[in-house]
Amino acid sequence: MALDALDGPFRHRYLSHEALTRQLEEWAQAFPQLARLQSIATTPQGRDIWVLTIGPEPDRRRPGVWVDGNMHGTELAGSSVALAVAEAALALHLAPEALPGGWPEHQLRFLREVLFYVCPRISPDGAEQVLRQGGFVRSAPRRTPDSPARPHWLARDLDGDGHCRYLRRHDEAGDFVESPNHPGLMLPRRVEDPPPYWRLYPEGVIEHWDGVTIPEPDALRDTPDFNRHFPWGWRPEPDQLGAGHCPGAEPEPRAVIDFALAHPNLYAWLNLHTFGGVFIRPLTDAHDKCMDQHDLALYRQLATWGQSLVGYPTVSGFEEFTYEPDTPLHGDLTDFAYHQRGCVAQVCELWDLFHRLGRPRPERFIDHYTAFDREEMGRLAQWDLVNNRQRLFHPWHPLDHPQLGAVEVGGLDPSIGIWNPPPEILPAICDGLTAYWLQVASLLPRLVIETVHCTPLGDGYRELEVTVANHGYLPSHGVQAARERPWNSGVEATAIATGCRLHAPGQARQVLGHLDGWGRGLGDTAHMPWFQRSRGNGHQARARWVIQGEGEVRVKVYSPRLGEVIRTIAIPGVSGAPAPC
Repeated sequence: MALDALDGPFRHRYLSHEALTRQLEEWAQAFPQLARLQSIATTPQGRDIWVLTIGPEPDRRRPGVWVDGNMHGTELAGSSVALAVAEAALALHLAPEALPGGWPEHQLRFLREVLFYVCPRISPDGAEQVLRQGGFVRSAPRRTPDSPARPHWLARDLDGDGHCRYLRRHDEAGDFVESPNHPGLMLPRRVEDPPPYWRLYPEGVIEHWDGVTIPEPDALRDTPDFNRHFPWGWRPEPDQLGAGHCPGAEPEPRAVIDFALAHPNLYAWLNLHTFGGVFIRPLTDAHDKCMDQHDLALYRQLATWGQSLVGYPTVSGFEEFTYEPDTPLHGDLTDFAYHQRGCVAQVCELWDLFHRLGRPRPERFIDHYTAFDREEMGRLAQWDLVNNRQRLFHPWHPLDHPQLGAVEVGGLDPSIGIWNPPPEILPAICDGLTAYWLQVASLLPRLVIETVHCTPLGDGYRELEVTVANHGYLPSHGVQAARERPWNSGVEATAIATGCRLHAPGQARQVLGHLDGWGRGLGDTAHMPWFQRSRGNGHQARARWVIQGEGEVRVKVYSPRLGEVIRTIAIPGVSGAPAPC
């Protein structure tokens, strides 16, 4: 299997679970020295949740980055972009010339030491239902356990055209009218609109129907939302819709939590969603003034790359992406990754539909989703006609509904053109996001042994001094938000003597603490020309042992996040030269 061009099928179409699995297995089988595939859980419908680890010696712990997609069933583009990141990570080792953009050799060398963990589809059950019949699936096509048996809508392809669109039912008290200019487009009714009037429902049937009451469609009620299942700031139902009974109550988010706990070496986390064309960063529960300013400066750096490489702005989750101002969401994955796992974590809402329709950016980015007037709906229908092969809007035709009787079926299918981008523009989206994520991966810390000195002390003793350093941008603890977590321990050094002996065996293990990185983000006063300055040498630490006799010392420098660096040092006899070992 060659990898001389980055052009996998996922760049041109949305893959079924079977095709996605086949792609991952092909990579793992073709490049066993670089790619290892594992299932971290099985869904209730029996599908594997795959994670592909990319990098030589995947079991050798060292800094890594994570990317996931398709946490929400309808958001298929995340899988494509996650697979594109995996493809680019393989190309780092196999065909760096195929990577988009020019990458200097020193940066490529660094990136080849990074472990990439790619989970392209957190919700294969949800994605599979959307691919097979359409319709909205928040995370998975199932009810939250113990949900009341009240009437609710179930998506069904009633006319057999392969898509779940809409049903419309004539009603003099209806709240929609049909666009006179765009077949299939329904518009919110105005008081001056003439009849006919319609009520809109999703194409499907009513479960637990009492024969009279038609429920309002509510796709978020009584169904799990995996992005409300993570333990940072979690709140139960009904305080937070979709949260379930406890953090990780569903197998899919539970598997992601367990993987993160088992991999403290994660330093950056990209959670892919659709749609909007925006990066969303912490904080999600407070204003920027409450955020650690070092972390905020780091996210400013990422924002410049997001704008230049992808064309998307970056916004605060709390200030611009809460559905109600100053009312945070709870149990979010990026909160967990940032606050609890010490990662540079963010959401990317792929696919900039609003920008392509020429909409000016509102004061709060999330207002894009609630301030879409009739004129803009007309522009959407025209864009669909010209740029989307008329995938969104279809004419209406009569249908005898098994419960409601005479209705019409047709109208909107948001799967391609709203929830996900047209496949024709997927390659450009994949290229932009992979370039961005490789750039972010370049920030990771790097543990090295800088110098080793052996100094004679007399009477057959020598002092062995090892200087350890972090040569990466980020500090060894990752973001400041999680620096004090008990698991986020610093660097330690251990010496094991062979032939010679340690004068103080109880000091064989020495705790060196955390090591600074060289980066400061953007906007730090230390970068300003009126008083430029460096931090000092907090990126270094020294371990010292007194050695008696001749032999060798095996020094292991280790951190649960950085992995280990090992050096075997020959200790000369008393008559040996006093030069460094």
